[in-house]
Amino acid sequence: MYWIIFGVITFLSWAVSASLKRKFKKYSQQPIKLTGREVAEKMLYENGITDMNVTSVEGQLTDHYNPTNRTVNLSESVYNEANVAAAAVAAHECGHALQHATAYAPLRFRSWMVPALSFTNKYMPWIILAGMLLLEYTPIPLEVGIALFALTTLFSFITLPVEINASRRAIAWLEEAGITDRETTPMAKDALRSAAYTYVVAALSSLATLLYYIFILVGRRN
Repeated sequence: MYWIIFGVITFLSWAVSASLKRKFKKYSQQPIKLTGREVAEKMLYENGITDMNVTSVEGQLTDHYNPTNRTVNLSESVYNEANVAAAAVAAHECGHALQHATAYAPLRFRSWMVPALSFTNKYMPWIILAGMLLLEYTPIPLEVGIALFALTTLFSFITLPVEINASRRAIAWLEEAGITDRETTPMAKDALRSAAYTYVVAALSSLATLLYYIFILVGRRN
């Protein structure tokens, strides 16, 4: 049963990723007046955030907000191009900056979890491996590994409202500022909705893996 669920999630992950790339390519062909950099700078300024830099980073879909050094980092195509997809992504990342500025609770909780996740991601795979190998003798290593993996699963689910809220802030501002209109706003919404689905699939995948480890532990006890 687990392998069927895992197979379905794997297929969904592939389908969502393919759909995301296809839609971003499509909406990248719909021009607007401002580049992604200009959209980000305008959104930050109009929301009273004047001490943050908008930078360009290498790669595709590498856009992210960094609260540590207070930067909105946009991939080269988003940074330089003036189209609906670039505007949507730039505004979304600025949505995270707005969350930070307004002390949005889910973002604060996710940021609080990051140091613990750094430790977890470094040692968890080895602890789970040891737990599997030693399960016939003691369940403790696997129990510890499951507890650590549960943190990563929780992080995945906390990420969902953070990303969805950032997209809502982005769309609302794009419309209000006149960056997008009746024709292009639905395109921006569709692009960000597709991006959000990737986080949903990642959370479900993490949950499925966590349940798999729990079933192994429970099965050993029975």
